[in-house]
Amino acid sequence: MGNHKFILSGGGTGGHIYPAIAIANELKLRFPDAEFLFVGAKDKMEMQKVPESGYKIEGLWIAGLQRRLTLQNMMFPLKLISSLTISRKIIKQFKPDVVIGTGGFASGPLLQMANSLDIPTVIQEQNSYPGITNKILSKKAKAICVAYENLERFFPKEKIVFTGNPVRQDLLEIDSKRKEALRYFNLDPNKKTLLVLGGSLGARRINQLIEKEIYNIVSKDIQIIWQCGKLYYHDYNHFNDGQIVQVLSFIDRMDLVYAAADFVISRAGASSVSELCLVGKPVIFIPSPNVAEDHQTKNAKAIVERNGAILIKESELDATFEHTFANLVFDEKLQKELSENIKKLAKPNATKDIVEQIVKLIK
Repeated sequence: MGNHKFILSGGGTGGHIYPAIAIANELKLRFPDAEFLFVGAKDKMEMQKVPESGYKIEGLWIAGLQRRLTLQNMMFPLKLISSLTISRKIIKQFKPDVVIGTGGFASGPLLQMANSLDIPTVIQEQNSYPGITNKILSKKAKAICVAYENLERFFPKEKIVFTGNPVRQDLLEIDSKRKEALRYFNLDPNKKTLLVLGGSLGARRINQLIEKEIYNIVSKDIQIIWQCGKLYYHDYNHFNDGQIVQVLSFIDRMDLVYAAADFVISRAGASSVSELCLVGKPVIFIPSPNVAEDHQTKNAKAIVERNGAILIKESELDATFEHTFANLVFDEKLQKELSENIKKLAKPNATKDIVEQIVKLIK
């Protein structure tokens, strides 16, 4: 029996890359001699993030379809054929035991090719509403690991495994880190802390909201850690006083920032939602309306339906934010309720459970 070999594909955003890396790390614990290869899209952030995590990556020349007729779209058939051809070559040379896709442009052609070459494939679907690629791939996949219930209408029922999304393991024990966290961010232990998360690139509408509401928030004796994203850092950095308001383009120690936070305002990307379930703080979700199939709104609603968070649509922020936020800050019973309910939805063993499914398929 030779060494095990795995190909993983996921990218475009951190939400697809991080789960793929987490799955690889867990497989490596099980099979220290295994070989790993990642496949990504040539101009996307996985080409940098994956090597930083110590794995090899090959890039495909692929992009998504735009909704209107553009040069990009006219190139699409060509890029698809090129990506399928290269995927075939990669699979033939590397000879993986299993191919794992976590979403993103490159996973489409790669898993399609693996399916046609009879290599077992596993899909890890992070969202409550799958994209078209995974719906197509699911027909031949051996297992589909999901993070939300009721996905039978998209995927073959007998293949669905409810595992949850891979989450950073350092978030499991944040309660014990609160003192360290307050010191690390130089926060006043007598004030409440609001954490604002706009995703790795930033969220323009959330940033505009905080800019407009900043004095209103601070007047409630609240200090703010405002992760505005690298695209917007120069626009909002002047609010940074290092004490009551801290403006950051990126946060390295997510474990500590969650430990310090009393309230969170966040986008509703799948990985953020899964982390926030584990962290269990009161959250206001402001989903991005500009994503495929509006899946952020659907992700947030799945939590709100269980009374685990508050949801405000971007279009309703001006009318309702001030009242909703004040209501949350001054209602301790509500805070406790939201915390307890969102925690019930956490899946701390997701990565191990996904790896169990992969191990079953090794010939």
